[in-house]
Amino acid sequence: YRFERVWFWGCIQGLRGAYYIAEGLGPNRAAPRSRLYSLNCLDWSLLTPAPKEMLALAEQLKGRFQGDPSFEYSLTEINAEAAARLTEGGMEPVIKEEARLIATIEQIDRAVGIVPRGAFVKTPLGSVHENRHFEGLSLLEAKKLSSYFHFTEPVNLKNKTLLEKANLDPSTDFLDSLEHDIPRGSWSIQLEKGGTVVVLRSLLWLGLTFYHVPMTKQFGYVYFGTGEKNLDLPFML
Repeated sequence: YRFERVWFWGCIQGLRGAYYIAEGLGPNRAAPRSRLYSLNCLDWSLLTPAPKEMLALAEQLKGRFQGDPSFEYSLTEINAEAAARLTEGGMEPVIKEEARLIATIEQIDRAVGIVPRGAFVKTPLGSVHENRHFEGLSLLEAKKLSSYFHFTEPVNLKNKTLLEKANLDPSTDFLDSLEHDIPRGSWSIQLEKGGTVVVLRSLLWLGLTFYHVPMTKQFGYVYFGTGEKNLDLPFML
């Protein structure tokens, strides 16, 4: 597939098997990523991006994954209107688990896929590249939620006033930081190995763990979970 880099994204546990996920990256790190999945870590299949309407329907599915990509969920119980539209169009009102897998990975990446501040730079032409001058966060900065960004299209940044934007560096501060995440308290920051590794865990998507070794370029995240959002979080905080 001619990827520049391949990341191991994580694993989604199903009832009858597990999906191992990898992501392939091109020159522009902000471009849509290619994703591959495997049931045995030997044979890998490319996940083709699903239409937005299908992704929205797949996000409404509840319960555990089965672990079988060809398993079909009935749409009639989830969204009767969408099921009726598909039937009228001559299609079966079902969603395959593969589509749900694509939607879940997209959701997790969008909600909790994070990077340290300064790890990536945005060029004047709009493409995003790894920052060669990034030497890691200091230990003091690494303990703050504001030092970590969502690696996805910013939402809160557009709502900031011109005065707030005046203090930002457009080449590195082009993403949303975690400090304004809703609900507040959805991230847990811990220092491990005698304060040499900073670990962030998401309480919204249980199983998502991010790590960064301060003063080095080492960082990343991995997801090991059931692919279900923790909807009880507001009551737990």
